[in-house]
Amino acid sequence: MTTVVVLWTQSINARHPVGIPGAAAWRYRRGMGRRPELPHPPRLAAPDLPRDLADSSVLHRHGDHVRERIAGLTGAVDAAHAALTECAVVAASLDRLDLTGATLVDVELQELRASSVSAREARLRRVRVSGGRIGSLDLGGAGVDEVELRGVRIDYLSLGGAKVEDVLIAGCTITTIDLPLATLSRVRFEDSRADEVDARGMRADSLDLRGLDAVAYLDVAALRGANLSPWQVEQLAPALAASLGIDVRDGADG
Repeated sequence: MTTVVVLWTQSINARHPVGIPGAAAWRYRRGMGRRPELPHPPRLAAPDLPRDLADSSVLHRHGDHVRERIAGLTGAVDAAHAALTECAVVAASLDRLDLTGATLVDVELQELRASSVSAREARLRRVRVSGGRIGSLDLGGAGVDEVELRGVRIDYLSLGGAKVEDVLIAGCTITTIDLPLATLSRVRFEDSRADEVDARGMRADSLDLRGLDAVAYLDVAALRGANLSPWQVEQLAPALAASLGIDVRDGADG
């Protein structure tokens, strides 16, 4: 008899979880089996910068820069393997900025103008780049986490082989986006444009391309895991059909 009572109690609790009235319990049960909506948005936090930063005008190779406001960089700057923590880089006009293997945590770059920025194999976490123009931005093989690009003009953006998580690209104009063998998770484009996107070998999860107006994609089959608008799918239909081996023709052969 005791066993029957226990089973009946479990059945009642399953239909009406403890503390949840009937109608609410029905909604509760529905929600438990519901898949989360995709794509997942990027999980972002602004760079955590202190109110007071020490003034500086240099970056050093292997340097350790903490809580600095670095202004007026010019020419070619070698900051390879440097560490920047809680720093702001402002009003820089450079031929080349070398950040190869560098670590940037809680860093803001404002109105950066550079012909070339190389950050291959670098580690970026909570970094915001706002405004400015960059000829070539090379993040090949980098670890990119909680990064924002806002209002930046870039001729060539390379993320080949990079691991990219929680990134927002908003209000940017980019000529070429190079993504071969990149792994992207929770990446969103908003109000941005590109001439060409090379997605060959890319792996994506919650990649939101609805806010990217791209003229052409190389290897549309690699867009698995990406989110597109109906209009984008319509524009890509011929390339998607070709990637599936579908021959699309007008009319019927006579």
